[in-house]
Amino acid sequence: MTHPFRYYLRVRYLECDAQKVVFNARYGDYVDIGIVEYFRAMGLGHGILGGKIEVQLVKQTTQWRSPARCDEVLELSISTRRLGTTSFTTLTEFRRAGESTVFADVETIYVLVDPQSFTKMPIPAELRALLERGAPGAVIDHAGWLTAVSAHA
Repeated sequence: MTHPFRYYLRVRYLECDAQKVVFNARYGDYVDIGIVEYFRAMGLGHGILGGKIEVQLVKQTTQWRSPARCDEVLELSISTRRLGTTSFTTLTEFRRAGESTVFADVETIYVLVDPQSFTKMPIPAELRALLERGAPGAVIDHAGWLTAVSAHA
């Protein structure tokens, strides 16, 4: 079985609240960063970042099971879950690096819009195919976790 796209990040002190856990709004930031990397892994980075493809977030639902804490390395597994005519849904699952338990997940619905008018538009066949395929097996590690693990193996 191929792993979904995975993105690793380290929780920074400034992302935590007075309870010493990741502030709830930061999960949206993490998803946004992970989605951009997911798009890059699919070959869409220049289109998304260059303004050729515009998506707008229309709904985001987060379910927490336990908190993340400062200095933990998080693994975000991201996949496309549904494709509509003008919209698509992604699922981001949060795990602590090296663990299998999902401690939070975020479902995000995006709508494709025209870059000039920002009106909804149908997902073109090429983009639909990329979203259906996703980026299985691709890994982006901004935490340096995989390097550290392999150095100790």
